[in-house]
Amino acid sequence: MKPLAKETLIVHGAHADHVTSLDLVPPIHMTATYRFNDADHGAAIFSGAAEGFVYTRIGNPTVDLFQKKMALLEGGEDAIATASGMAAIASVALPLTQPGDNIVSCATLYGGTYSLFNHHLRRMGVAPRFLRPADCRAEAQVASLIDSNTRLLYMETPANPTLDVLDIAMWAQVAKAHGLPLVVDNTFASPWLQSPLALGADIVVHSATKYIGGHGDIIGGVIVGTAEMMGRIREHHSHHFGPAMSPFNAWLFLRGVKTLALRMERHCDSAMKIARWLDAHPKVDRVHYPGLPGHPGHALAARQMKKFGGMMAFEVKGGLAGGKAVMNNLRLCILAVSLGDCETLIQHPASMTHATYTPQERAATGIAEGLVRLSVGIEDADDIIADLDAALAAA
Repeated sequence: MKPLAKETLIVHGAHADHVTSLDLVPPIHMTATYRFNDADHGAAIFSGAAEGFVYTRIGNPTVDLFQKKMALLEGGEDAIATASGMAAIASVALPLTQPGDNIVSCATLYGGTYSLFNHHLRRMGVAPRFLRPADCRAEAQVASLIDSNTRLLYMETPANPTLDVLDIAMWAQVAKAHGLPLVVDNTFASPWLQSPLALGADIVVHSATKYIGGHGDIIGGVIVGTAEMMGRIREHHSHHFGPAMSPFNAWLFLRGVKTLALRMERHCDSAMKIARWLDAHPKVDRVHYPGLPGHPGHALAARQMKKFGGMMAFEVKGGLAGGKAVMNNLRLCILAVSLGDCETLIQHPASMTHATYTPQERAATGIAEGLVRLSVGIEDADDIIADLDAALAAA
């Protein structure tokens, strides 16, 4: 039998694991702790000689099933589910570094990630070494920041919020040449559009809140990689710091991810139509969308992504004032942070998600003050266009 397609794995993958009855949908294991048959049974589970569960902070059948599914979809050996996307990123960065170390990262990141690296890790004695957007595309520039104290390379692609596209295989080649792990935030793409591990990355992180859940009603994160690396992260961080995902949220993610392929196809197709329309609009200075031939990462995105995604950004004539006017005159698109929901969401990075950057840092990373980020939902694309058209006319 030929290997199952990713679309089939999204629906069925790992479903049979931990099924304790003949339910079509696996049950939620809402328990904090677990009984042992006797003292020897408990000792065997604690020592690892026997399989079983001890305490839900450490392991839970429903969470375990979601972890197995995400590992399957990303092509990894194991996964760790966390309470949020930031918990996932912190759970990678903290156990892999110590005071005196440094990490090499693209500078254009989600604002929370940038703050974690630039403020909190720095306070702990771990120095972030940030690459400007243009330098992220040059192998020699990436390698030039690595020294004997570097512990990991970190990247987002497509990047939040500029939609820069970075070459995962090139970064992986640099990382492997120096014996370092490459961590890729795959949130904007999802496992359906992009497979970083297959391109040479070592660890993938997600804010599962976004496309994995897809409905804007749950918070969670995921880390995927080798069994050895996931075991290291569990032993040195997650079991003790406690960033565990709740069983109920894991069940909701299992429910939401079943429609990932269908949702992503709609997000992508609508985004392509909207990006082309915005690109021709007289009140729009620039559209950042990898699907447009004029995007500097278009050819690379075509190689390493299945489609071009549901995220875009655009700059309205009139800068910040023009962008605010557009957002204040929308009726269908919702002014809100986050992304990947069924509803179309729009927000202003400079004053919202990327307010953790100084104005100078935003300028250096390509985040224009008037940049507007759009997460295209699954509504009719023409209705979204009509809403944007009316808002642009009002601006």
